[in-house]
Amino acid sequence: METKRKFAGGGNEPEMMAEMNATPLIDVMLVLLIMLIITIPIQNHSVVLRMPGSHLTVVDKEPQVVTIDIDFDGTLMWNGTTTVDRRGLEIKLQTIGALPIQAQPEVHLRPNKLVAYKELAAVLASAQRLGIAKIGVVGYEQFI
Repeated sequence: METKRKFAGGGNEPEMMAEMNATPLIDVMLVLLIMLIITIPIQNHSVVLRMPGSHLTVVDKEPQVVTIDIDFDGTLMWNGTTTVDRRGLEIKLQTIGALPIQAQPEVHLRPNKLVAYKELAAVLASAQRLGIAKIGVVGYEQFI
């Protein structure tokens, strides 16, 4: 038994679809979206430190060193004595920053292994803002 197909309109020709195929359009849009995501630059949240250049002279004498310890809870210590607060630390850093670069003592930051990074970054940013040229982080090998 042979079956006859009946098409719309009563003819033997199939009816044309009036809808647009959206699959290629979606594919193109996804490719464009991926390209856009790849080309957007990554935003870095960092503190830019100006490192001392070759304008510093080599001194034969032993440099004066100021040690700033940052405890796990954010407590600041200046040469082993507890500093009252961040403002007190900034006042002491300001006195060092007012000196000429050659006369400034070295500032050694010694953060505790458990201290939050924001505490260390805040001290580094304050030191840079106040004009400290000789600053370094001591004991970073504990973080490796």
